[in-house]
Amino acid sequence: MWKSWKRRALAENKTDYSKYRFSWQEYLLCFFKAFFATGAFTGMFYRSWLGMLAFPAVWKVLYRRDKKNRIQKRKERLSLQFKDTILMVTAGIQAGSSIENAFLDVEREIGVLYGQNSEMGQELALIRKGLTNRVALEQMLLDFGRRSGIEEIRDFTEVFATARHLGGNLKEMIQRTADLTGQRMETQRDIATMLASRKYEQKVMMLIPFLLYGYMQVSSKGFFDGLYHNPAGIAIMTVCLGLYLASCVLAEKIMDIRA
Repeated sequence: MWKSWKRRALAENKTDYSKYRFSWQEYLLCFFKAFFATGAFTGMFYRSWLGMLAFPAVWKVLYRRDKKNRIQKRKERLSLQFKDTILMVTAGIQAGSSIENAFLDVEREIGVLYGQNSEMGQELALIRKGLTNRVALEQMLLDFGRRSGIEEIRDFTEVFATARHLGGNLKEMIQRTADLTGQRMETQRDIATMLASRKYEQKVMMLIPFLLYGYMQVSSKGFFDGLYHNPAGIAIMTVCLGLYLASCVLAEKIMDIRA
């Protein structure tokens, strides 16, 4: 009964990396971003405070976008930390440690490198507690692979569990699989690095219409007055707004290497 209670306590502390819970600071930041974005679009395209009625929809879109980005960034951190963890585990196995002891020993090194509260630091702490409670290592790794939502981690844990169940040269399998997993993750990081400058250029291009609008308002005041507060102007600006938003969505999809 005591061990059952401990296992339930461990399960409650597990992180599902496909989900994310905002802190109140992050909620507040998202609120101000949505308010500013709604005001900017309302002022540029309609010059009417009635446009602020779209604030709830804008907030919902930005909230989902921020949540998706935060989940992806956390997965990227986890992927990098996992790669280093497996390399350290492999080195420990080559030095003569058992597989369980290699995972236990690497917890301190990951804590020094990334911090005890890092994603992999917390996962290794769960593995240590699980081994203390006599939970099978392959069972915990399979659970971690499912929760990670990362293909490379899931593939590694499934291969590990299968090899552990069927027997064979487990140490050689771990080393070979770790090398392949590390290469795949490194390739993805290289691609992301190459796209970083393009994503920065994309953000600049998204700001250019607002900068041009501000410049024209200063240098040629009244130039756009004919486009506001009349049916034809509203229709034209609505089409322009639709084209702008469609181009933003298309640019993000092009830059998303995971799509």
